[in-house]
Amino acid sequence: MRNNIVLIGMPGAGKSTIGVILAKVLGKDFIDADLVIQKEEGRLLSQIIEEEGTEEFLRIEERVNEGLNPRAAVIATGGSVVYGSAAMEHLSKIGTVVYLKLSYETVAGRLRDIHGRGVVLRQGQTLKDLYEERRVLYEKYAHVTVEEDGFTVEETLEKTLQALDLLIE
Repeated sequence: MRNNIVLIGMPGAGKSTIGVILAKVLGKDFIDADLVIQKEEGRLLSQIIEEEGTEEFLRIEERVNEGLNPRAAVIATGGSVVYGSAAMEHLSKIGTVVYLKLSYETVAGRLRDIHGRGVVLRQGQTLKDLYEERRVLYEKYAHVTVEEDGFTVEETLEKTLQALDLLIE
């Protein structure tokens, strides 16, 4: 049953920001999957990646996301959640997956400290490479896509509600 809303997209897309407001507007709980990972692991995302490596981080992220089972929540996922097919299948079953889509230029402009944010980059991979690789996966898993470029948080929220057919006037 899809009582949840799952937000996916690149780091800097505003998943957590939009998610909190969306949860308030809809009267749902809010879950930040990255914070759940940090709580379960007792470390920051950047520390997990630094200490365990990207592959182990992705395994941890998939396990945590696959274990989420809220009844009525907005879930903001980490940008790399789409690498875990089992987690994405689970999230797709329990929620409507919304891709908050930004252009590469906007993402690059928003991301100043990519490593401090715990962004999963492979050796030698650029932000542009990462964007192109993930864009395909976001599109694959999304039930709904919301274009964010040039819109404020409020406008993005309204577009998201419209896309979910939940716009309350």
